[in-house]
Amino acid sequence: MHGPQAWAEVAEAMLREHGHKASGPRSAVLESIGRQSCVVTAQDLAVDLKRRKKKVGIATVYRTLEVLEDLKLVQRLDLGTESARYEPAMPDGRHHHHHFVCRDCGDVIPFEDDALERAIEALGRRLSASVEEHDVILKGRCPDCEK
Repeated sequence: MHGPQAWAEVAEAMLREHGHKASGPRSAVLESIGRQSCVVTAQDLAVDLKRRKKKVGIATVYRTLEVLEDLKLVQRLDLGTESARYEPAMPDGRHHHHHFVCRDCGDVIPFEDDALERAIEALGRRLSASVEEHDVILKGRCPDCEK
């Protein structure tokens, strides 16, 4: 099971499992989130929904994001901008990546790094701690702004 539809199906199932009833607006929000490959604001989701002619209010978007965050179905990222950003996440941590944020233009570049993951695991062992989650956000200038 891969892709946006897979994430939306997992999210719907977990919401039902936790006693949340299905609704058309919430399903539209799930579909919109599932289509994202990286971070997006609640306002971005509202614009996407409106563009696709889905009648979903911004309050529904925020409420859905809050519930999804509680269930670890979205990752909330505070990137130092006015609005938090969210991205779809699988509860088991699959499809984990990190982010580079350009201080000049605000672009967010997702990246994966196996050496970084190994270093974080090694740090956990050195601390005799169990690292269950981590977020890495690098900030600087993107290649376009460096020019």
